[in-house]
Amino acid sequence: MRQFFKFVLATVVGLVLFSVLGFVVLAGLIGVASSGSDKSVAANSVLELKLDKPISERKKSADLLGNNGSTIGLVGLKEVIRRAKGDGDIKGILLNLELVQGGMASLEEVRDALLDFKRSGKFIVAYHEISSEKSYYLSSVADEIYLHPQGTLEFNGLSSEVMFYKRLFDKAGIEPYIFRVGSFKSAVEPFFRENFSDSARYQTVSYLNSLNNHMLSQVADSRKIAVPRLHVISDSMLVHNAKDALRLHLVTKLGYYDQVQDYMRGKLGVAKDKKPNLVTLSDYQDADKADEKEGKTSGNRIAVIYAEGDIVTGRGSDDNIGSDKFAEAIRKARLDDKVKAVVLRINSPGGSSLASDIIYREVLLTKKVKPIIASMSDVAASGGYYIAMACDTIVAHPNSITGSIGVFGVLPNIQPLLADKLGVTVDRVTTGKFSDLPTITRALSPYEKQQMQLEVNEIYADFTSKAALGRHMPVERLRRIASGRVWSGSEGKKIGLVDVLGSYEDALKIAAGRAHLAADDYQVQRLPRQKSGIEKFFSRFISDDDDDQAAAEARLLQAKLGPLYPAVRQYQQLMQMRGVQARLPYELEIK
Repeated sequence: MRQFFKFVLATVVGLVLFSVLGFVVLAGLIGVASSGSDKSVAANSVLELKLDKPISERKKSADLLGNNGSTIGLVGLKEVIRRAKGDGDIKGILLNLELVQGGMASLEEVRDALLDFKRSGKFIVAYHEISSEKSYYLSSVADEIYLHPQGTLEFNGLSSEVMFYKRLFDKAGIEPYIFRVGSFKSAVEPFFRENFSDSARYQTVSYLNSLNNHMLSQVADSRKIAVPRLHVISDSMLVHNAKDALRLHLVTKLGYYDQVQDYMRGKLGVAKDKKPNLVTLSDYQDADKADEKEGKTSGNRIAVIYAEGDIVTGRGSDDNIGSDKFAEAIRKARLDDKVKAVVLRINSPGGSSLASDIIYREVLLTKKVKPIIASMSDVAASGGYYIAMACDTIVAHPNSITGSIGVFGVLPNIQPLLADKLGVTVDRVTTGKFSDLPTITRALSPYEKQQMQLEVNEIYADFTSKAALGRHMPVERLRRIASGRVWSGSEGKKIGLVDVLGSYEDALKIAAGRAHLAADDYQVQRLPRQKSGIEKFFSRFISDDDDDQAAAEARLLQAKLGPLYPAVRQYQQLMQMRGVQARLPYELEIK
């Protein structure tokens, strides 16, 4: 009996200790997540921008264990540069860049913020060991550009590479049925072709050259090199090494990092035996949460709703645009009397046609009671254009990707895979001739294909009719520039798909003007609300949100597969597509 009580007591003590330890750990995690920062910026400092994480519209933080990845928020980054401009303790900016991960429109907004910083008379110095085209696009604004003597600088133009899976599907025994409208709606080409169609190549060449020309014109202005000369340098790939980059005046000096430090010491008036005081992006953000205090003195609000990622039905996750969540956010802004105008900030290649239409409806209802302005970031195409087209004004960057007004449907037939490769047969019992539609385990009859194509045609007709209404143009004219074709922002402005070429700040000014608000008479309300690090941490254990779990699994898969992940992701998207899609052609990545 004594031994029994001994074991019972030991168990109780163990449980108590475990509970106390768990409480201490939990309290520590909460303290880390919620504690404020007492970091301060020393006088005579330089702001160092590394930009070594992907740039997204809003900052995405990892959970408390460092999972789920993190990004640099475009909003916060621009605010940091703007605040540094007026900060007497910050004397300059060091751009320590290698492989910047961001879209062309996002990078232009960062670049514009850097140019505005220079107007204060403060210096910008850039240092590269390896520089991609996008990295150089940013650093071209610098007063001095250092390149490591053995470093490399990419300056050979933009490209877009697409993987095609027809042979893979042939080998696997998967027959994709394709239903689409528009000769340019090439989103599904990777599933049934081995290369670009003529129309897909034509549109890609057109918008890619538009983006490249815009980039070169800005670099030319900053580096004082004529645009034709830059075209020759780029098209002939004259930059093979660091010496070429210096000889062609793309960089100002070849040097090591210690020589960059010497340059900063000279600008700061610091002795050679003293280290220049550098403040990182994260430390500077922690020192003053100015971007969260924006316009707090005013009761008027402009709601900025960030729509980034694929458009999906349901609540979605932090990585996509869930129709329920975003319709709710727009509705909340519409019904809030303090919100005088709305800016819909879009960075999306599209997705579900149904989900896009749900969001479109809320935009249309909001337009009837208060101004709503669309601000296009890197991509606002197909479904991304769908949710923008009812706005009062559409603002896009010259190098935004937009248009792609078209729809498609995909239904894979995996019967050959099951029967020929795996030895699996399928039989069925139905109450009607078409009771099993849609199905992926048998071939479709000609009549069934015809009916599915008719459904796609009807959705395309609805899409283009609504687009024509929003753009105030005859539907026949709208359909001539639709047909699934992708345009750059510059091209979109010329043909009437875009109203104004400009930035997020321009869209905000337009919204304020439409609402008759002075620049200092409103605060910005950012929607939807983002999850905190601690919420993400606990959602790993208690969340029943399938989309959150899927997003976490996708990030894990990406880490394991590396360069093979895009192929797997496209296959997963094909197998998970529900209903008709309004999506950008293929997986667009410009580099």
